[in-house]
Amino acid sequence: MGGRAMSRAVDATSCPRLARGVKMRFDGARQQWMLNAPERVLLLDEIAQIILSRCDGVVSVDALCRELALEFAAPQEIIQADVMELLAGMLHSGFIRI
Repeated sequence: MGGRAMSRAVDATSCPRLARGVKMRFDGARQQWMLNAPERVLLLDEIAQIILSRCDGVVSVDALCRELALEFAAPQEIIQADVMELLAGMLHSGFIRI
């Protein structure tokens, strides 16, 4: 994960993806999704897993939030605030790239 400096912040037009060397996998022993990165593991809650599983480097944050708002019948503004907060933390920690 070398330098974790952000070249830019996450915004509605960002198309996030897992960073190089980061893998999402299901741990059967723990019955929980996790991100595996070199020398790091991050356990994911259900919401983080749903969001990060859709971060493919193609879909924008805006499109992702619209999709989640429809799927969960929730206001897009609330979904977007939560998604942006999660993704900003993941970017800062080096788990995703935009």
